[in-house]
Amino acid sequence: MKSILKQIAKGLLLVPALLVGLSVAVPVTANAACTNELTISGGADCAAGTQQEGTSLFDQGGIFQKITNILLFLVGAISVIMLIIGGIRYVISAGDQNQVTGAKNTIMYAIVGIVVAFLAFAAVNFVVTRLAGE
Repeated sequence: MKSILKQIAKGLLLVPALLVGLSVAVPVTANAACTNELTISGGADCAAGTQQEGTSLFDQGGIFQKITNILLFLVGAISVIMLIIGGIRYVISAGDQNQVTGAKNTIMYAIVGIVVAFLAFAAVNFVVTRLAGE
């Protein structure tokens, strides 16, 4: 039974890793930071990528924020997966007190992980907006 749960956990952890890998590998085809200038040079600058905003380290949409958003997404996804695994462990515990306690701990720590991910997301956005405003 434990080997089945381990296989399920490995499979579920593989999905976010594949999504992150695909998001890095897919080229960016549109630049949302381009302004709507109705000139040929403005369009050429936008297409060439020379008019991008947020390429600095701490700008809104900058490198720091992108990296932390990816990491926080991974933490949140793993927490949700562990919440599901804890629920499955609770359902299949068959009344065994040790398994029920383990399942409850898994659920509790998964919820703590989700809360920490949300608070970290809020803190990162607060810091980035304060640093970008200077």
